[in-house]
Amino acid sequence: MTGYGKASVTYQDKKITAEIKSLNSKALDLSTRISSLYREKEMEIRQTIAAVLERGKIEFNLWIEKESANIETPLNGPLLGTYYRQIQQICEEQNIPMAEDPWHILMRLPDVMTRTEVQQELTDEEWKAASEAISQCLSQMVKFREQEGAALQKKFEEKLDNIADLLAQIEPYEKSRTEKIRQRITDGLQSIPNIEYDRNRLEQEMIYYIEKLDINEEKQRLTNHLKYFRETMEGGHGQGKKLGFIAQEMGREINTTGSKSNQAEMQNIVVKMKDELEQIKEQVLNVM
Repeated sequence: MTGYGKASVTYQDKKITAEIKSLNSKALDLSTRISSLYREKEMEIRQTIAAVLERGKIEFNLWIEKESANIETPLNGPLLGTYYRQIQQICEEQNIPMAEDPWHILMRLPDVMTRTEVQQELTDEEWKAASEAISQCLSQMVKFREQEGAALQKKFEEKLDNIADLLAQIEPYEKSRTEKIRQRITDGLQSIPNIEYDRNRLEQEMIYYIEKLDINEEKQRLTNHLKYFRETMEGGHGQGKKLGFIAQEMGREINTTGSKSNQAEMQNIVVKMKDELEQIKEQVLNVM
């Protein structure tokens, strides 16, 4: 959702500039700074931005710059004369010599130079020009987001492949651990002197224990989530929240697999899967 766009158009003696910035956010958080001339169009501007961007912490600015050659900055004659007379009076009263060239002092005094601007009404032609600047600005933002989205999709594909590869690496350890569990329990019983036990009951208990540690369902669900994540990425615009939910479900299956893994090798693989998934969760916030 991060992005940036800026565009300017010229209308008569004005340069109209629109600028927009966006950061990650779960919802649309839009703040605007709009020139007073276009303030009446603020709701229309907000609706236009919301329809295009949908999500993100967005800052939008729209301002006017006038050609300096066409801006009149007259001197305030009456105030200038008042300042000059006051300086003369103070010099006489304090016996201070009058400056030979008082202009450099007078021109620095407050309000000597005043800029006059005629209040204008927004015409349809000017609003059309301003709308063009806004449209170009949003187009740049969308293009920026599309480029970032393509890079993110490539990143997600890489992380999903890594998780799938790590999941496949668990299988050899999963097969060997069943016999290890059975052997460890049997050895423990044999190490106790003068003990008698029901072998059939022991076999039933071991089957129950091994089934409790079985991770086939978790592996299948995680595989399905990986597939669904890929399909959702291809689903087009506005899939960011759904991708976040899928990533959460992937985390559940990985965590359950870790809790059932009673071998160091399997747990190390689970840690690696968590690391890959965490990188997905960090970046999925940047998806529309």
